[in-house]
Amino acid sequence: MKKAGVVAFAAVASAETFLKETFDDKWADRWVVSNFKQEEGSAGEFVLADSMTADDKGLKTSQDAKFYAASTKMTQFSNEGKDLVVQFSVKHGQKIDCGGGYVKVFPSSLDQATMTGDSDYNIMFGPDICGSSNKKVHVIFNYKGKNLLRNNNIPCETDELTHVYTLIVKPDNTYEVRIDGEKKDGGNLSDDFDFLLPKKIKDPAQSKPEDWVDDAQMDDPEDKKPEGWDDIPKEIKDPEAEKPDDWDDEDDGEWEAPMIANPDFKGEWSAKRIDNPDYKGPWVHPEIDNPDFVDDDQLYKYTDNAYLGIDIWQVKAGSVFDNIIVTNDVSEAEAFLKETFEANKEAEKTAFEEAKKKKEEEEKAEREKMEAESAAAEEEEEEDEEPAHEEL
Repeated sequence: MKKAGVVAFAAVASAETFLKETFDDKWADRWVVSNFKQEEGSAGEFVLADSMTADDKGLKTSQDAKFYAASTKMTQFSNEGKDLVVQFSVKHGQKIDCGGGYVKVFPSSLDQATMTGDSDYNIMFGPDICGSSNKKVHVIFNYKGKNLLRNNNIPCETDELTHVYTLIVKPDNTYEVRIDGEKKDGGNLSDDFDFLLPKKIKDPAQSKPEDWVDDAQMDDPEDKKPEGWDDIPKEIKDPEAEKPDDWDDEDDGEWEAPMIANPDFKGEWSAKRIDNPDYKGPWVHPEIDNPDFVDDDQLYKYTDNAYLGIDIWQVKAGSVFDNIIVTNDVSEAEAFLKETFEANKEAEKTAFEEAKKKKEEEEKAEREKMEAESAAAEEEEEEDEEPAHEEL
């Protein structure tokens, strides 16, 4: 069973945990719900609800087709020279069809009361689902005022159980994404995100020579079209067709045999292809060093991290966020995952299967009841009709 509440503290040496939120009945004292969309009635309400088990609580979206925006203060920190780990769990118990399940790390400039989807953030991370084609884990970094999406998508989980999403950003400019403690992807920040301009660019002073031959084959100049090729018709009259015996030229007009495909027709003529003796291969544009390229060995660094927020839209509500941790200690996040997710996942799965089975049994019983009532009504109707038949 998890310990309820929130912890923001400094551990021994350089290992620090800046936020540890497991949610309890005092969660609203620690979280600020934004006034975003409140006046127009489009803001959804977060409520405390069962997470993995009945004894385990999380923050749940409770209203369909609404915006949700809330944030909590962390111990302010810089991740310079250290790992940065953002980890949380989310359960889409509503069988989500379109909606976010991600969190954001904000700088100290955030106004929690007015937080919106346009508020500046450092990192956005977590699952996003909308339709059959968009089912991915968002990993977005802000760099010099621009939000950089990953160049390739990472698939997210889509079932109705709890899953834990972990992002690890390292001071060597690499990162890693884990789901349920298992590495799913990762790599170098400069390779997977457009942080930097390209080191090389095509030489603007160079262009393909006009006499460059990049066709590997050519028409054989000695191949000539046979005489009479174009005189062969595409269709001919069917030589086996015969005028029907009952055909009357006076009434039916002059009889003509139907047209059929000409077996001698060969289509449009084209010369045979041969290797081009002047072929030079595909032209490759020469490259030069990009004069605008500026390297940066601290792409990973955010010197001002102060808040963690949930800022999402959901068509169908019911997602439960829980067990959030922000730390510079990977082992601390791993231990927290074992304490929470690993300790409860089998119980959650068992409860889910039992609830699913019970629902199926109830639906089956309801169908059988309706079928029995329908059969009884039909039988009663037939009995009521019998005397009328006898009188006839």
